Amino acid sequence: MDHYHQVQSTLRPQVQALRELIPQTWASFAELHKSSMAPGELDSSVKELIALAISVVEACDGCIAAHARGAARHGATRQQVAEALGVTLLMDGGPASVYAPRALAAFDEFSS
Repeated sequence: MDHYHQVQSTLRPQVQALRELIPQTWASFAELHKSSMAPGELDSSVKELIALAISVVEACDGCIAAHARGAARHGATRQQVAEALGVTLLMDGGPASVYAPRALAAFDEFSS
């Protein structure tokens, strides 16, 4: 199994356990996610690219996996991902130089 698929697989039972303990809170979070990522003036692909860039700056592997997958599912191109990740280098410097390549690898993994 590829790394970012494994990240999601590892998190799945942990997320499920928390979701069962706080169902209303989790349902509200899920609705926020759904409405935030719905197409509007920005399409869902652009929103996933924004979320992926924020995931890099936050150094969140689970977030990188989720939003790299989302970007791939919504039709983002590898070049679009690379350009969004370039902005993370500007805004976050050295730490982004570690997590941006991870995000590109995650996108490649979910695109194939």
